[in-house]
Amino acid sequence: MTENSHDRLLIIDFGSQVTQLIARRLRESNIYCEIHPYNAVTADSIRSFAPKAVILSGGPASVLTENSPRAPQELFDMGLPILGVCYGQQVMMEQLGGKVESGQGTAEFGRAYVAPKADMPLLEGWFTDGDEQVWMSHGDHVSELADGFKVYGTSPNAPFAITADLRRNFFAVQFHPEVHHTPNGARFYKNFTDLAGFTGDWTMDAYKDQAIAKIRAQVGTEKVICGLSGGVDSSVAAVLIHEAIGDQLTCVFVDTGLMREGEADEVIAMFRDNYNIPLIHADESELFLGELDGQSDPETKRKIIGKLFIDVFEKHAKSVGGAKFLAQGTLYPDVIESVSFSGGPSVTIKSHHNVGGLPERMDMQLVEPLRELFKDEVRDLGRELGLPDSFVGRHPFPGPGLAIRCPGEITRPKIDILRKADVIFLDQIRKHGLYNDIWQAFVVILPVRTVGVMGDNRTYDFACALRAVTSVDGMTADYYPFTHEFLGETATRIINEVEGINRVTYDITSKPPGTIEWE
Repeated sequence: MTENSHDRLLIIDFGSQVTQLIARRLRESNIYCEIHPYNAVTADSIRSFAPKAVILSGGPASVLTENSPRAPQELFDMGLPILGVCYGQQVMMEQLGGKVESGQGTAEFGRAYVAPKADMPLLEGWFTDGDEQVWMSHGDHVSELADGFKVYGTSPNAPFAITADLRRNFFAVQFHPEVHHTPNGARFYKNFTDLAGFTGDWTMDAYKDQAIAKIRAQVGTEKVICGLSGGVDSSVAAVLIHEAIGDQLTCVFVDTGLMREGEADEVIAMFRDNYNIPLIHADESELFLGELDGQSDPETKRKIIGKLFIDVFEKHAKSVGGAKFLAQGTLYPDVIESVSFSGGPSVTIKSHHNVGGLPERMDMQLVEPLRELFKDEVRDLGRELGLPDSFVGRHPFPGPGLAIRCPGEITRPKIDILRKADVIFLDQIRKHGLYNDIWQAFVVILPVRTVGVMGDNRTYDFACALRAVTSVDGMTADYYPFTHEFLGETATRIINEVEGINRVTYDITSKPPGTIEWE
């Protein structure tokens, strides 16, 4: 099954942090799609790609700004179904003769509720229980519709939240149907692709076969080393690459000294006992902790970690006979926060050690077969590869490890304190049967000391923050609603059992506006 055998949908990327979520929603309906940056899309390239439909993504720009991103004007005369999302809606209105305004009262961020104004096939399955919850993230708003468009839904700050020109099959919404916190968003996109005539034959099995073919084509007969962290991403990447090239692959597990309690031993045992893949255990804890000692800037930490990882990988690439490729479990959320996916205009949020943190002088070429996938899709791919649910369902753990859960200066005593608190938090979650309800949970040691009283004595120790979120793909997230009893019990255990912490807080920030990790 090849890419060209599928009906195609084109997503024109205007730089939204969640553009790839549109693709993920479409893949849920087995739709083949590609994301192309707006500045690389022309009328000729659209005709060459031959899509059955086009989606215009959101983006950080304002259409009111001079030289702001636009779609090719010819697109609107090609007879294709088009859906504009957030900035994409505003682009459609501007290019088709409508009007967009900015100013006080136009912004809307986070949850909102859209009320129906009229019915149409795109909204089948919507508004069955009243107003629909959606996720808004806009500063400007449409103030005047282009000719042919009518209003089908409104929200408090978006009088044109859902609009359409049914004669031309043009649809435009101010909210983001692709994010998890628009609960009925998948149905919205399914309705759009049904209207466009897609049959849906793109599967994870097809993705696996394509990924294996791409790996073989890229690598040829050369040797590959895979940076193994023990997490789901790098492990699925390792098993996938091993299926593609067999003994050409060697895994390198780098023990940075920034792992959770007992995790290094667990990773080594798991891979050596369950997978017939050569594995090198590189204990580099002294190197990493030494270089990070006293560092406080989060970008500097990530750059240091990225450089040290490459130094270690290059050393072991020589030891296995000159590996020319480095494989990583990089996912799309890593990419979109670090650099612009597909060359689009998205804004860098933070460098990831395996993306924006990589040094330019790296001698090896990268193999990143999961680069276009989200965590839930990686889990599906892991199951497709035969990995057990007990493994693919593990919480994510960042490649930089505890370094990015220690805002401010990194010191070995602080890392030790953090590691002990983290064990207790996760133990509490498991004891209460909550592990599978939570996407990710961890402790952050804060760069402040607070006064406390323990045993009639004054203490002056660190405060920590507990973080637990629900999510599907890591692109958006909400805090987990622990009971006060759970939080009180957990705080008491941490303060009683971890010397160096005398105050516990709980982070109730969603993503956006926060990120899941603190750095």
